[in-house]
Amino acid sequence: MKKKWAKFVDWFIIKPKIAGFVVFVLLFIATVYVSEIRQNILRENEENKMNVILKDIHQNIEKSLRETYLSSFELALTINDKGIPEDFETTSKEILDNYPLINTVQLAPNGIIKYIYPLKGNEKALNLNLLKSASLKGQDFKTNKNSKIHFDGPFNLKQGGVGIIIRLPVYKKREFWGFTSLIVKFESLLKVAKIDAIDTDKYLFQFSRKNPVTNSDIFFKPYKINLSKDHYVTYSMPNSEWKLYLISKEPYGIYPLTFLSLFVGTISSILFAILTTKLLKKPEELQLLVNNQLDTLLKNEMQFQAIFEQATVGFIIVDAINGNHINVNDKYCEMIGYSKEELLNKNITFSTHPDDKEGILKQLKNLNSGKIKEHTAEKRFITKSGKTIWVNISISPLWKKNQKPTSNIIFIKDITLKKEALALIEKSETRFKTLFENSTLPLWEEDFSGIKKYLEELNLMNQDPEMVYSYLNENPEEVFKCISSLKIIDVNCECLKLHKAKSKKSLIKNLPNLIDISAFDDVKKQLVAISQGDKTFNIDSRIKTMDGEYRDINLRWNVIQGYEESLERIILSTEDITERKATEKIILDSQEKIEAIINTIDGIVWEYSLDSNQVTFVSEKVESILGYSAEEWKTIPYFWEDHLHPEDKNWVLATSHAADIKQENRILEYRMISISGKIIWIRDIINFVFGNNKGVGLRGIMIDITNMKIAEEDLNNSFKLVTEQNKRLLNFSYIISHNLRSHTSNIESIVSLLEFADTEEEQDEMMQLLKTVTTSLSETMDHLNEVININTNITLVTKPLNLNKYIDNAKNVVSEQILLSETTIIKNIPDDLTINYNPAYLESILYNLISNAIRYRHPERKPMITINWSNENNTEVLEVSDNGIGIDLKKNKDKIFGLYKTFNNNPDSRGIGLFITRNQVEAMGGEINVESQLNEGTTFKIYLK
Repeated sequence: MKKKWAKFVDWFIIKPKIAGFVVFVLLFIATVYVSEIRQNILRENEENKMNVILKDIHQNIEKSLRETYLSSFELALTINDKGIPEDFETTSKEILDNYPLINTVQLAPNGIIKYIYPLKGNEKALNLNLLKSASLKGQDFKTNKNSKIHFDGPFNLKQGGVGIIIRLPVYKKREFWGFTSLIVKFESLLKVAKIDAIDTDKYLFQFSRKNPVTNSDIFFKPYKINLSKDHYVTYSMPNSEWKLYLISKEPYGIYPLTFLSLFVGTISSILFAILTTKLLKKPEELQLLVNNQLDTLLKNEMQFQAIFEQATVGFIIVDAINGNHINVNDKYCEMIGYSKEELLNKNITFSTHPDDKEGILKQLKNLNSGKIKEHTAEKRFITKSGKTIWVNISISPLWKKNQKPTSNIIFIKDITLKKEALALIEKSETRFKTLFENSTLPLWEEDFSGIKKYLEELNLMNQDPEMVYSYLNENPEEVFKCISSLKIIDVNCECLKLHKAKSKKSLIKNLPNLIDISAFDDVKKQLVAISQGDKTFNIDSRIKTMDGEYRDINLRWNVIQGYEESLERIILSTEDITERKATEKIILDSQEKIEAIINTIDGIVWEYSLDSNQVTFVSEKVESILGYSAEEWKTIPYFWEDHLHPEDKNWVLATSHAADIKQENRILEYRMISISGKIIWIRDIINFVFGNNKGVGLRGIMIDITNMKIAEEDLNNSFKLVTEQNKRLLNFSYIISHNLRSHTSNIESIVSLLEFADTEEEQDEMMQLLKTVTTSLSETMDHLNEVININTNITLVTKPLNLNKYIDNAKNVVSEQILLSETTIIKNIPDDLTINYNPAYLESILYNLISNAIRYRHPERKPMITINWSNENNTEVLEVSDNGIGIDLKKNKDKIFGLYKTFNNNPDSRGIGLFITRNQVEAMGGEINVESQLNEGTTFKIYLK
């Protein structure tokens, strides 16, 4: 590899013109590359400058519009609870006086402009329907979803001119009332934005917004921007479709500095190419010169070698003619990461930063020509790993005066860490100054060292804070001495604006007079903080301006890092919070008013935050409805879930969870358990609260509907009772109509036959038939009368009855039938079981069920009757089961409890027993059901109330 490289070098040496051309091409390429980088840097600087100007304009516009927010709310507060504005003109005049930017004030009930101040010159806007405006189409103002301030425009106003309209939707009692509108002339807005301050020789300003129909940009300044040709920067304003443009009048081109560097680089490339050609034409001369230099060095090598190798700084010996390394020490090799073998015979520019190569070569030439005796400078070197290091180089010639230049010695010291530290300090200081001067907050740079020293003299440093405060309180003159020990290093422009001072000097001179007496206690608190060694301090205080005006401020200071002990540099800010304090008072008053209104609402008003998953507000009405305090509801986790009625909890939580996922409003009716254990019916009307187009919380009102539910239940029970009575009445009428008609028809026929009877024997036969029919009629009337008595017996007497005793009574009544049929009756009833029932009804029910079980026994097996007592779903149940012939429920299910309904061929069947039994059970508030399998048996279940 070394041989190939040597041949390659030799080839260039014997062809100096080609070598010179190659050098020219390489240097020219490097020159073009560096020039392009310089061009890009200059272009970026220009764009950064334009962005700063555009950002200032944007901040001015945003600040001006933000100042109008409070005016919109002030205007909305003039609307009383009836939706009628009060003191509209007075309030509007105050708004126009306080905010010159605002040109016109409007109120638009139901979206129609009805109130304008001043009216003169704005008559054309009267009765204009804003809801038909293109900018408001599609907006749903019937709910609270669009309660934010809207910025519309710029566009041509009905009353003339171009303006921007600031609209605030107003809601009264959760219903859309209308709008408050503030009109700002477009020219006034641009004037406040300080567009006139732009250097019109260099830049143009443009303002645009999106056309809501075509979605294209509408420009409002005469110059229309050409997006493909113009050099411009743009800024899209948040929460609007506005764009700001700053257009450079000078199109992109090559900067003069770029031309200069390109020109110098090209000339240098040519010169180096010529120099290379000439040097290669004289190899013998150069070789002789090198040999002479080596001879000179060898003479002193023994003396120099020890120092050279063991030095703590880098040493390089380079050829004075071509700048190649002749020798390097280990320290230098360590600095740049190359070995001696890699560096020897390499040019000094081999490891030099491209931007510093030209300077080193120039100074080497000056040394050779005798213009300078030595050269010291700070340069950059590139290490083998590609890292850039800073070094301090000192170049001295190794030949005597008037001798031919042979070699130079270069002393190299690594100063990278020093440079980085200085760069950081410089960058930090620059950033600090920029932030300090351009800050929108009033800032002070102060020196507390004098205060600290005076507090030390008073022996107050690191003492008990209460003792320090008490001392300062008793010795106010010491407070003034501390103030006089304060040194103000610098203040920014915002500070002068706040205090309305013309200069820093006048502000410092009048500082004691600007401290309000009411804020004197705040000064003492600051001195206490200094005595405790605090590094930060924050307090709301009050000052007096040079004009005697009082302003509320938020005062905070921080000790700059590195000055914690001396306190020589303190950054102090005095943010003007006068308007914020006034706004907070308005908001606080409004909140108190709203809470007072909420607490008068006959329901529990509540709010829930989805971000914190916590209830943030509960009205005081919760105490009168549920008995719990609002604080308990807010602080106890899962309070609402834990107090839901157990039967409602699962479905309420599931429904709420599903609605929360879909972000849907909802109305739920469910039960809650009060502090006394009482069940309270609640109607919960829940609405989603949205912010930034996403759900941020829930808001609802819980209305106590317990009385309504009780009334509703009573009404339903009454309705069911009336319906059942009507049904029974209709059925009863059918029975009467059918049964009585049958008997009367028979009597009529017999009487007719009796009239035409020829013999006494026939008459006796007819009379016997007549007696039979009248007996049947009497029996039917008895049955109907018994049914009527059951249905009309409203006030049944009930008392505790021993069930076993009444079962035994029923068995005694049918004892003969039990013996004849060999019936077995099994009782599974506790001996001491008592039930509240009507005695006659209980006896009748047991008799009918037991006698029916015996009557309809199976012919092939002995009858067995089982009487059980059980509990189903907290309801007491009496069961009477038999193993008789059973009932075909598919055919006779609807007939079982009907009057005169029979479903077998038993001659004793009348169809009256089960009908009476059902009516008696239902009259007692119970229910009777039947379960049966044909040829297997039947079970009657009586559910007692």
